Amino acid sequence: MEITIEASINSRYSSWVREHLDELPHSFTISDPWIPGHPIVFASKELLKRSGYSRQEVVGNNGRMFQGIKTNRRSVMEIRHAVREERTIQLTLLNYMKNGTPFWIFFHMFPVFSKEDGRVVHFVGVQVPIMPTWSASGLCEYDAAAALRFCRREVCSDTVAELTRIRNLDLADHDTESTNAVWKVSDLEKREASNAMGNILSLLTHYSQLTGKLVSEKRCCSSHMSGVGASLNISLARIKQSFVL
Repeated sequence: MEITIEASINSRYSSWVREHLDELPHSFTISDPWIPGHPIVFASKELLKRSGYSRQEVVGNNGRMFQGIKTNRRSVMEIRHAVREERTIQLTLLNYMKNGTPFWIFFHMFPVFSKEDGRVVHFVGVQVPIMPTWSASGLCEYDAAAALRFCRREVCSDTVAELTRIRNLDLADHDTESTNAVWKVSDLEKREASNAMGNILSLLTHYSQLTGKLVSEKRCCSSHMSGVGASLNISLARIKQSFVL
């Protein structure tokens, strides 16, 4: 029997978990690799605010919906490999808002495991906005001078949101597979991602205790199909279901 998007969260955690996850000040999604298409089953309020999407538009879709024409394909493949290998990954990624505005993030994805059988049950993807800089040989470096440059060019724009949109578009124009940009993640951004991970895991662990279906950030026991990644695991399960005994 296939898991539904609604049951993916409700069957594992207490019904109160959604409300408390929404109170966290972090931008993140929770996805289920056991549902065909590996869809998002929860999107935080902060992520919806930053991306411009509604919850109805995000939940049920794959995380690819935030990617666009200039998103680095190698980074996307690295994320896919991490899912197959059921491991944590951190990298910089160019995402897009609903209105098409690109923005750079520090993407921190980690698996959540069942304490009962060691099987991965969810993946959490944290998105921390980052401030890009350019190498000495590059075209632009975002600093106070760059901010003034944008202000002079867009003197009629009187909102921070508009200036930010223009800055992101200008930076994205220089992004290619061989870009000169150096996307440095600051210690503050790394700490933000780490804090988000801790807070999210704390809530998921707490509310899984209320249902008796405990989860953990680490595989606490050998999976019933040790060494087989989530993608292959799912494929084998579906093949098994297709046999008529």
